[in-house]
Amino acid sequence: MSRIGKKPIVVPAGVTMTVGADNTVKVKGPKGELAQKVDADIIIKQEDNTIVVERPTEQKRHKAMHGLYRALLQNMIVGVTEGYKLDMELVGVGYKAVANGQVLELSLGYSHSIYLEIPSELKVAAEMPKGKNPTVSLTGIDKQLIGFVASKIRSLRKVEPYKGKGVRFVGETIRRKAGKSASKK
Repeated sequence: MSRIGKKPIVVPAGVTMTVGADNTVKVKGPKGELAQKVDADIIIKQEDNTIVVERPTEQKRHKAMHGLYRALLQNMIVGVTEGYKLDMELVGVGYKAVANGQVLELSLGYSHSIYLEIPSELKVAAEMPKGKNPTVSLTGIDKQLIGFVASKIRSLRKVEPYKGKGVRFVGETIRRKAGKSASKK
């Protein structure tokens, strides 16, 4: 049995979770409301302040979805109570980030600036401290959406392994490669 899937989810006080007829789970908490459609085969049981996710058979497909939907529901509960924050840093000479409302302007070494519209569910903040790399912070309640937007920002300038320049997550370690070495005669 899935180790993740069999763990019960504890619903904290102030959070309401409802399961609709078409297996749509809605979670409402102090920070907002999220909804997730769950596969029809997966069984969601709600007892007092705990949620248990079960699978009908031992098929590989059901085993895969068991842990997945349990993790998604847990992420929704954490999102509406605490929220999520993801910080990214821009490493490179002349790299800049400016946030104007929901529009993020990035200068990543190209001949032009890149304007990226951030979804209204997220808050974006850009900081450029003197002597340090510019950082972009994404905050919101939907972990999936934050990850998607972060991967989109990261794909604009991936980290290259020789100098380590590019967009990376704060605290991420990059595997560096040795450059060319002069041949010895």
